[in-house]
Amino acid sequence: MNRVLIKNAKIVNEGAIFEGDVLIENDLIVEISESISAKFSDCKIIDAEGNYLIPGAIDDQVHFREPGLTHKGDIESESRAAIAGGITSYIEQPNTIPNAVTQEILEQKYELAAQKSYANYSFMMGATNDNLEEVLKTNPKNVAGIKIFLGSSTGNMLVDNEATLEKIFSSTPMLIAVHCEDEATIKNNLAKYKEEFGEDVPVTVHHLIRSEEACYISSSKAVALAKKTGARLHIFHLSTAKEMDLFTNKIPLEDKKITAEVCIHHLWFTNDDYATKGNLIKWNPAVKTANDRKVLWEALLDDRIDVIATDHAPHTLEEKKQSYLNAPSGGPLVQHAVVAMFEAHHQGKISVEKIVEKMCHNPAKIFKIEKRGFIKEGYFADLVIVNSGLPWSVKKENILAKCGWSPFEGFTFKSRITHTFVNGQLVYNAFKVKDIRAGKRLLFER
Repeated sequence: MNRVLIKNAKIVNEGAIFEGDVLIENDLIVEISESISAKFSDCKIIDAEGNYLIPGAIDDQVHFREPGLTHKGDIESESRAAIAGGITSYIEQPNTIPNAVTQEILEQKYELAAQKSYANYSFMMGATNDNLEEVLKTNPKNVAGIKIFLGSSTGNMLVDNEATLEKIFSSTPMLIAVHCEDEATIKNNLAKYKEEFGEDVPVTVHHLIRSEEACYISSSKAVALAKKTGARLHIFHLSTAKEMDLFTNKIPLEDKKITAEVCIHHLWFTNDDYATKGNLIKWNPAVKTANDRKVLWEALLDDRIDVIATDHAPHTLEEKKQSYLNAPSGGPLVQHAVVAMFEAHHQGKISVEKIVEKMCHNPAKIFKIEKRGFIKEGYFADLVIVNSGLPWSVKKENILAKCGWSPFEGFTFKSRITHTFVNGQLVYNAFKVKDIRAGKRLLFER
């Protein structure tokens, strides 16, 4: 029997913070109370000393690069970085090599994760212009959803056949997650800047090439198609003020058929940062203006945006050091996402309760994840202790992503994660990841 008693924690759950204790037996939370005494001699006691105890974060969008791109990252390395960052469950995307666009390839990724993952895992089924039959075979009980790229990105899985899109939207009962950027608009913008700069296009125009209009055209089309077909749509990594008009806060999350996500980098950086960070903050969709960031924050806080994720997408430093046109888009974020949001809390932008709502509760609700995302009796013990007054600086030597760099390098965070539990196992402690692969396949109540 694995028994752990966490005492004196500031427990954050469902909009409230209360001091108390949590008892874990094996992989489940069995008791939550103001005070629990250790009734068993084999019970490990952890004094949380008034630090925050939050549910493990659920990252609904990561790219862990396995199989086929493992020089950038792999399931083992990136899931270790995730648990060090307080992310205990992740949903990985299909643009690996080969693309996860058949049930057989998809299942192979699950087999890899069963051997290698430190965190709980799910993998999305990828849609293409011609794999509808395979998409419709996807099991809603043990696969997170269907992913459609409406703009090309790493691994180019662009779906641009409108008849196919409508068929997917109208045929599957599963959640459809989309990357929204309009390809024609991007190509036209790129041609314009190539005419001006030749092959030396600067990264400072990335947000003008992958523009507000490119995002809005695509996301508004996706929303219209979802409304027409009744599909369950979730739009990933929104980046513009204009797109916020597409979403509502007038109905409870449980009743929404169209939901929205924002990523850490779009809440943190602006186009002004290209001057110093360059390709390290080259993402698709692009980091946009200060006004876009301001309106994204407003939409997050008023519940038009439902989820905060990372779009963790590592590339090597060598790849990123290439010219703007050759450097790939994406960067590592899982290790620093939770503390970045706690930093925003220190800046007065967001409450701890709201961080937990957007990073833990809401992903569990949107994807209908079984028994995770909350601190409740009978739920899996995916738990994180956060010391909000323990500063630390991001340095090369403490970055766990395989790529070995971070857009936060050199930044000092005021908060630090001290303990991470996955399925009741203490997998991260004393700033070290233990060699315990406690991750399980996520299951869904559908």
